[in-house]
Amino acid sequence: MKLMTKAIIEILPALHSTEDKDPADIPIIAKFFTPWSNWTHFVTEGEAILDDNDQPTGDYLFFGFVVGFERELGYFVLSELEEVNGPCGLKIERDLHFTGTLAEVMSGKKS
Repeated sequence: MKLMTKAIIEILPALHSTEDKDPADIPIIAKFFTPWSNWTHFVTEGEAILDDNDQPTGDYLFFGFVVGFERELGYFVLSELEEVNGPCGLKIERDLHFTGTLAEVMSGKKS
């Protein structure tokens, strides 16, 4: 499954663009999860990573809420998610139907 799509790119807010907003007003743009564990990455912002010539590398730096060993806000990189290999070759997947806000995932109302 492709984690990043043109549709996501078109609606992805730039990094730091939602930092002054109420978490209830910040939509989750994408949800990435590991089917074999409890790790989940909820994307709220992101930008293309550029090379030394300011050209897109095809990779993205995201900011959002991460549920793993801890529950915390932080940065994560698309290429690192794509490189993860689980048991029997499982990969991280994108929840195609998830909707919710940062407040909902941080409170545990949505997961």
